Amino acid sequence: MKLISINVGKKQIQQNKGREEITGIYKRAVTGSVQINKLGIADDFIGSPKHHGGPDQALYIYGEGDYQWWKSELGRSLEPGTFGENLTVSELESGRFNIGDILHMGEVTLQVTAPRIPCGTFASRMGDPQWVKKFRAAERPGLYVRVLREGTLSAGADVTFEAYQSETISLIEMYREYYEKDKTEESLRKHLNAPIDIRSRVDLEKELNELTK
Repeated sequence: MKLISINVGKKQIQQNKGREEITGIYKRAVTGSVQINKLGIADDFIGSPKHHGGPDQALYIYGEGDYQWWKSELGRSLEPGTFGENLTVSELESGRFNIGDILHMGEVTLQVTAPRIPCGTFASRMGDPQWVKKFRAAERPGLYVRVLREGTLSAGADVTFEAYQSETISLIEMYREYYEKDKTEESLRKHLNAPIDIRSRVDLEKELNELTK
């Protein structure tokens, strides 16, 4: 695999269901090297810090394999960064990953923590009020990652995969379970035993406490 593109979003205003919102989802490819730190790319704007960003969602990755599927599905060209991802990677298909899997890119080491859950901001970006349903059904969510090793990164870097060797769940299992209203204790514990992102962990721990009290 290769890193095709590094994409950074600037502060921008868009209309979302009749109201203005500030977002960083409109990402554009940058040239040269960027510094990757524990919070991702310093110049990348996060419009909703409550739901995005932070150490466990430092970067969002989308793969060329998933993009090719969407290009066929939508019948149009999609440039790197269209889905709001920071890193676009050749050959990558997100449905094949497990939580905890590791990607090495040049100096940088990243660990998969969560799937991307589609929202109204994403739908507005795509100009499609049905986008949330379409994206959910496609089960090609992309990868949120934490940064295990900081460093400098440039487009064209080799990307290598390392499977997580401890207890985990598949990215798609986590994605599907997000929408499950009545999660079982077994499922909740399985999620919590994997190296999932902190936002999901807090929510699932709350669900588990409610279920077992």
